[in-house]
Amino acid sequence: MENIRPIRNEDDYNWALAEIERYFDDAPEPGTDDADRFDILADLIETYENRHWPIEALDPVDALACFMKDTGRSQADLARLLGSASRASEILNRKRALTVAMIHRLNSEWKIPADALIRPYAIAGPAHRTEKGRAAG
Repeated sequence: MENIRPIRNEDDYNWALAEIERYFDDAPEPGTDDADRFDILADLIETYENRHWPIEALDPVDALACFMKDTGRSQADLARLLGSASRASEILNRKRALTVAMIHRLNSEWKIPADALIRPYAIAGPAHRTEKGRAAG
């Protein structure tokens, strides 16, 4: 493997980006030394980025909203999927938590990874609501 080194600082990071960039226009043939070099550079870059600029995972409502925006889906589309306009509104406005059945439908129909939808998140509403949407008390 030619000229691979750890990424310890911004200069190393910029070097690695420049090295991997050349493979974007001329993808290496799988199983070759160049393909292995590409994979190693990609892993090194990803590790450095995750260490220096970690991105926290979105909560389920934000993940759903981003997915809808990215795929051109509307609240009306969500309402059709979930069975009612009020249910879609309650979910997007954090007034009601996603249920297992809703998560299953979003996963099977829209192919949203279930992992993105099962994390705990806060529900808005009257004073001191729990994550399950019931009033605490």
